Amino acid sequence: MGKIIAIANQKGGVGKTTTSINLAASLGVLEKKVLLIDADPQANATSGIGIDVESVDIGTYQLLEHSNTAKEAIISTETPNLDIIPSHIDLVAIEIELVDKDEREYMLKKALKDIKDEYDYIIIDCAPSLGLLTLNALTAADAVIIPIQCEYFALEGLGKLLNTIKSVQKIHNPELDIEGLLLTMYDSRLRLSNQVVEEVQKHFNDMVFKTIIQRNVRLSEAPSYGESIINYDASSKGANNYLSLAKEVINKNA
Repeated sequence: MGKIIAIANQKGGVGKTTTSINLAASLGVLEKKVLLIDADPQANATSGIGIDVESVDIGTYQLLEHSNTAKEAIISTETPNLDIIPSHIDLVAIEIELVDKDEREYMLKKALKDIKDEYDYIIIDCAPSLGLLTLNALTAADAVIIPIQCEYFALEGLGKLLNTIKSVQKIHNPELDIEGLLLTMYDSRLRLSNQVVEEVQKHFNDMVFKTIIQRNVRLSEAPSYGESIINYDASSKGANNYLSLAKEVINKNA
């Protein structure tokens, strides 16, 4: 039975898409069968893994509309064991189109029912908002990973996200777990970075992943080449960080 993990935080620029792409690629390299779902209209996970966004005919939009099946939307990537359901800018319209639909929060969950067992992990890259798209992802997911940037405003908005997760657990998905809080963009030279790490670990204890994603130039460069860090530079610090995170996820779910 595949495990669906949403990568969510309503704050932008915290490393959600970087984590989605590179965690999915790392799990693939560790011989797990993985599906990455781009549920963000910006389609950065799609372009970041080497898919031309303009060429996308069937993607997350059609999946949520139920005009196509998940199987029809899947594209294989150059990364071992990794497939993707791509996104496109047309996904912007879905929030308005779903508003009047019955069970609008369950559209993604229903669409993934047929393929869930075909993968070890399904990773959903969420949009930076707490709208209907993210709600669909959290309702479909078994667990959520929350990336937190090691910077001043990191904890701002985390309470709001945790409240959203609580209400999703209460109303739509009682099975939803928090897989963990992931500290990203860490720079050991900065006192502030170290303070944020201490603060988060003190407040959230075992909920925080042991792996911390460090600031890394290669990690920033990889998406512009349409590659995960594993394909772009497997010996980089960024690749080591994400492989370590993937191992942690696998061990947690063993």
